[in-house]
Amino acid sequence: MELFNIDFMIRLIVAAALGFALGLERELTNKYAGLRTHILVCLGACIFTLLSIYGFPTFAAGDNVIVEQATGIRDTARVAAQIVTGIGFIGAGTVLRNGPIVIGLTTAATLWIAASIGMACGAGMYDVAIVSTILSVAVLTLIRVFERQFLPTGSKQVKRYKIAVYCSYEDVKKIYDYVISKVDDMKDFTAKKLIENPNKSKVTISFEVNNKKIVDEIYDWLNNTTDTDSVSLQELND
Repeated sequence: MELFNIDFMIRLIVAAALGFALGLERELTNKYAGLRTHILVCLGACIFTLLSIYGFPTFAAGDNVIVEQATGIRDTARVAAQIVTGIGFIGAGTVLRNGPIVIGLTTAATLWIAASIGMACGAGMYDVAIVSTILSVAVLTLIRVFERQFLPTGSKQVKRYKIAVYCSYEDVKKIYDYVISKVDDMKDFTAKKLIENPNKSKVTISFEVNNKKIVDEIYDWLNNTTDTDSVSLQELND
C-alpha cells in the first residue's frame, strides 16, 4: 500500500484552493466567516467524502478468514450525506438577527456552497467544483454591483455599519455630534474609558445609511480630524 495517494492529495489541494477563492470575497468584504473558515469547510467536506467513498470497504468471511471484498453492497454516501446536515450548524452560527434585520444569510449560504464544492473535489468531479466556484464568486461580486446600479432604492439598499474608534476622552462628544449630523438612523453609540488609560476611550457606533459616500466621509473625518489611535469599519449586512 502506497504511503501517499497522489490522486487524493490533488483532490485535497484543489478543495483548499477553491475554498480560498470563495472565502477571499467574504474576507475582503469583512464578513464573520472569511478565508480560514471557508478553506476548512471545503477541505473538511472533501476529506469526509474521500472517507465515505474509500475509507470503509466491505468485508466478507470465508474459510474462517475475513477478507476484503473488491465488490459488494455498501452505501458510499453514508458519511458524505451527513455533511449537508452538519454544515447547517456552522452556517447557523453566522446568522444574526437584530430586530427586523437578519445578518449573515449570504455568508451562511457561501459556507453551504463551500461544503458542496469540497464534496465535488472529494468525488473527483473537478469540473463541477471549479465551475461552481467561478459562478459563486461571480454571484457574490457581480450581483452586488447589479443590485446597486439597477435595482430601485429600497429597504434592501439600506446598509448597517459599525465603527469602532479608539480616541481621546475629550473627542467623544465631538464624534457623537458629527455622526448624528451625518446619519438619520443611528442605532447605537457607546463610549467606554479604557482601564489601562482613563484619558482614552473606545467608541462604538452603529448606524444605517443607503449612501456609501456618507460612510466614507465619516471614516475619513475620524481619521483626519480627531485624535484617534485607530478606526475600524465593518459592514454588518450580507
